[in-house]
Amino acid sequence: MARRRRSARKDPEQTRRRSVEATVALHEEVGPAATTIRAIAERAGVQRLTVYRHFPDERGIIGACSAHWSAAHPLPDATRWAGLEDPAARVRAALSAVYAYYRGGAPMLEKVLRDEAEVPALAEVMTPYHAWFRELAGQLGAGWGVGGEMQRRVRAAVGHALRFETWRSLVAEGLSDDQAAALMTELATCAARRGAGPTLDAPAAGADDDAEAEGNDADA
Repeated sequence: MARRRRSARKDPEQTRRRSVEATVALHEEVGPAATTIRAIAERAGVQRLTVYRHFPDERGIIGACSAHWSAAHPLPDATRWAGLEDPAARVRAALSAVYAYYRGGAPMLEKVLRDEAEVPALAEVMTPYHAWFRELAGQLGAGWGVGGEMQRRVRAAVGHALRFETWRSLVAEGLSDDQAAALMTELATCAARRGAGPTLDAPAAGADDDAEAEGNDADA
């Protein structure tokens, strides 16, 4: 009898866990926007009412899903590069860690980044994720010994390199994570060099010629 009571007390924990695990699986397969309570209940082997009992609203189930997934896929440890004095070495080490994180979590990250604009509760849960990457971009964009326009270039290069979409496009072209990290480190290093390219406010190549041609046409 005591054993049955202990099993009964554990049952709500088990149904909650199964519901969360089912949500994680569905988010990875079809994405949060397409995941329904009915699908979660069917995957977990429970009634829809059971899912609602554990998670009365969408924010609750998405938050639980995020916490469960993040425990298995923690963000990279910044101590791996924080102590490096050379800014290029910091960027390379950080990108290597971030790209490994992306590879390990690609099925989920692809779906949640795609769907967050459609699901307000998901956008709320993703706020700390985006804040972490913004802070990292600021840290990696500093310490290059440049300011003003050059600093903007470096910050833009680093911010681009840190995007999940950038990593995905590079590996789709056949680069390994390490090769992609090296290439993006070169981009940041190039952005920090004076005379490496036009300023961000410079007109596009050929713009002056086009404007002159239009003026000549008008005079004619």
